Amino acid sequence: MNLKQLALMLDLSQTTVSRALNGYPEVSEETRRRVADAAKRHGYRPNPSARRLATGKAGMIGYVMPAGGSVDIDPHFVEFLSGLGDYARAHELDLVLSPAEAGDEETTYRRVVANKQVDALYISAPRHADGRIVLAQQLGIPYIVHGRSEGLDFEYPFLDIDNEAAFHSATRLLLQLGHKRIALINGDETQTFAIFRERGVQRALAARELALPPSLVRSVAMTEENGYRATRSLLEQGEAPTAIVCSSLIMALGVVRAVRDLGLTIPRDLSLVAHDDVFPWLKPESFPVPLSTTRSSIRAAGQRIAERLAARISGLETGARGEIWPVDLVVRGSIGGARA
Repeated sequence: MNLKQLALMLDLSQTTVSRALNGYPEVSEETRRRVADAAKRHGYRPNPSARRLATGKAGMIGYVMPAGGSVDIDPHFVEFLSGLGDYARAHELDLVLSPAEAGDEETTYRRVVANKQVDALYISAPRHADGRIVLAQQLGIPYIVHGRSEGLDFEYPFLDIDNEAAFHSATRLLLQLGHKRIALINGDETQTFAIFRERGVQRALAARELALPPSLVRSVAMTEENGYRATRSLLEQGEAPTAIVCSSLIMALGVVRAVRDLGLTIPRDLSLVAHDDVFPWLKPESFPVPLSTTRSSIRAAGQRIAERLAARISGLETGARGEIWPVDLVVRGSIGGARA
């Protein structure tokens, strides 16, 4: 079925049908739903070239992806991308990945925007005063940040989870169980999610007049091997922690392996809380001792960012709205009272 046939069937003009399918704000929600339902029911697929000519839009979401020998594919990113793709596929959007040398993405951003290859961008893993956000703002392209960046002198659209509150809650629970030497195995300390998580731990400890000394903090890329090495270094030092808060289930695999190799057990010798991004292939309840976790789906975040980008492309969302999701604390068997 082509656009003309769909319009005749619905007794609407081709212009109205096209605008309804492309999310123009002047089309009523009732008409938009009616057109979308009919298009789905009759298998209508808009011609990409015709759509671009008619609307001036490419129907594409862009991501400038750091590449090179020093960059590893992060399972967290893959899961987020899956969520983004779920929404994009269901709403006639495509995803374009543009590789760029890590740390030198500006040229790629400018080229992608100048060539009108995409209608919107998303920015991930933000750092303090992130220059990519400044550049996207200057270029005037719709965008959303997955996470937050501090140190900027303007507001910008973002979606984030409440990392500080999540790790504050986890640490407070451990304190209530009598733990005083609580360690943090964190992600990359230059990324703001890790900064917020450390703040959460520090704030909970400060409320009990305790501190988080540098000797109890490890900031590493979130891999199983790094979790293992960080845990060994923490537990083999003079005053070992009695509890660990960990930034990823993937790193928690390494924590559990290190505890076992040292002849210790969870939770008798060490309590453990990890952040769970809700991977379909790695469940906290499937660990040898089910893990207590702070829980928020990174795939759902990807879906929501795609939804908001589509709204920004169509003009349904404007402005610099920030969105912060609360995080669940799920208590399982990996925590217990502190050793005497």
